[in-house]
Amino acid sequence: MKPQNKVKIKWSPEFAYAIGLITTDGSLSIDGRHISFTSKDKELIDRFQKCLGINLYIGVKNSGSNSIKKYYVVQVGDINFYKFLVNIGLTPNKTMTIDEIKIPSKYFFDFLRGHLDGDGSFYSYYDPRWKSSYMFYTSLVSASKKHILWIQKNIKLSLGIKGHITKAKNNSVYQLKYAKAESLKLLPKVYYHTEVVCLSRKRKKIEKALAVIDETL
Repeated sequence: MKPQNKVKIKWSPEFAYAIGLITTDGSLSIDGRHISFTSKDKELIDRFQKCLGINLYIGVKNSGSNSIKKYYVVQVGDINFYKFLVNIGLTPNKTMTIDEIKIPSKYFFDFLRGHLDGDGSFYSYYDPRWKSSYMFYTSLVSASKKHILWIQKNIKLSLGIKGHITKAKNNSVYQLKYAKAESLKLLPKVYYHTEVVCLSRKRKKIEKALAVIDETL
């Protein structure tokens, strides 16, 4: 019997985006075959499947003390795809050990957009210390210092911006943050076209912040 839902392994902006999602919110089973992807956003589940050309059963699980947080999950069984992911740097129980991911340089920012949609954040606010000072930050997250340093290095090589890495004492993750001036260089590379695949609510949030900047110019 032919295996179903087989993933076509071919680099493209959409494929690289899906790899970014797997890197953040995906997991590889120890059985050498299954890859799962979990998200609270149903839209990301749909994006993930479309980018990989698969159509899977979507499960739902609850999390939290009162089980009020709903998460969607899909699982694909594909030995060849699994081996491919291992070869580019993904492994089971990767959270703390992940390092470099072997992404073709032309697709790095598509990968990064998936990374941002999966586990990153964007937030904005008016700084009360300064009149009419509108600030915003783009943040990428990983529990692995090696991985976050690799992302920082690649962005610096491409755009000449460094960002800064923080880690709270009571938190297990590293955050690579880019303030307003650097975000204004980074975001156009991440969202380089109006039709790029992405999480729509996050993009709208970013566009709203950029519109505020335009109004002040």
